[in-house]
Amino acid sequence: MYIKKILLAVVLLGLVVMGGFAWYVYSTVFAPNTAFNNEQAHIYIPTDATYQDVVSELEPLLKDMDDFTAVAQKKEYASNIKAGHFIIKKGMNNNDIINTIRSKNIPIKVKFNNQERIEDLAGNIARQIEADSLSLLKAMKDSVFLKEAGQTDATALVLYIPNTYEFYWNSSAETFRDRMKTEYNRFWNETRTQKAKKLNLTPAEVMSLAAIVQKETAKVEERPRVAGVYVNRLERGMPLQADPTVIYAKKRAENDFDQIIKRVLYKDLELDSPYNTYKNTGVPPGPIAMPDISSIDAVLNYEDHDYYYFVADTQRFGYHKFAKTLAQHNRNKAEYVRWISQQGVNR
Repeated sequence: MYIKKILLAVVLLGLVVMGGFAWYVYSTVFAPNTAFNNEQAHIYIPTDATYQDVVSELEPLLKDMDDFTAVAQKKEYASNIKAGHFIIKKGMNNNDIINTIRSKNIPIKVKFNNQERIEDLAGNIARQIEADSLSLLKAMKDSVFLKEAGQTDATALVLYIPNTYEFYWNSSAETFRDRMKTEYNRFWNETRTQKAKKLNLTPAEVMSLAAIVQKETAKVEERPRVAGVYVNRLERGMPLQADPTVIYAKKRAENDFDQIIKRVLYKDLELDSPYNTYKNTGVPPGPIAMPDISSIDAVLNYEDHDYYYFVADTQRFGYHKFAKTLAQHNRNKAEYVRWISQQGVNR
């Protein structure tokens, strides 16, 4: 009887120990360990991150870092850290969290438009992916890359078609740049390339002209008509005489792209710059800004008309008055000059 009691006690003790162990395993490995209220949380683990870097990312999101570390050690996570963007869902346990950040790198949406310079684009993209602006700028302006892409330092910006793209957050500068070159080649399909040839323009020249069109009017429906004006001028050998190119030339000459210039003065038209289309015929050597797809297609599908001039319409804000003759244009221009002077816009 005594021996039976001892055996029973041993069995009960074993059950208690096993139960305690099972509870420990459950609470450490399989119990929920998230501490945020939203349905999910995003974490970004940089390239060459240490385990402490991961801890810094996770600590605000988890209830118990010691339990997480215990499981991480069992799963040898510290020797197999992956960079990227990961999504932790509310109620996840340590086992699920580790499996997620080890194998489920989620792409992000990268979008850009309206950048005036390649430097601006590099800064914009650096705020969206891991690569910093300096590495992006170096990759974008790499002479070997530009030569292979058929571009120059002046036309480097044309390789980046404004849109929304999927990238892994930890993409390198070279990965971003090379993908954009692929997208550029895809954009310039046979149809668009043939339309450019009919205009006697290269794709880069089309985009340089599109940048001017976009700067001239924010009204997408008006862009084909504005493009038609410039096509007419190019065909006749007239200078484009586009105020946005003068503004760009002035900013470039003064190395101040943050200044706001609302009015072009007569003295500005004398600025000696290849971007000044009052002093030079043809398309500028590169885009004065990043044209969006609607502006590019507006040039390729320009409106066929007999207009050679246009000026802002003072009665329809954002639109323009078009003229076929210089005399008609001068009347429209005089009306605009009176209006803008009344607004007190001197520069």
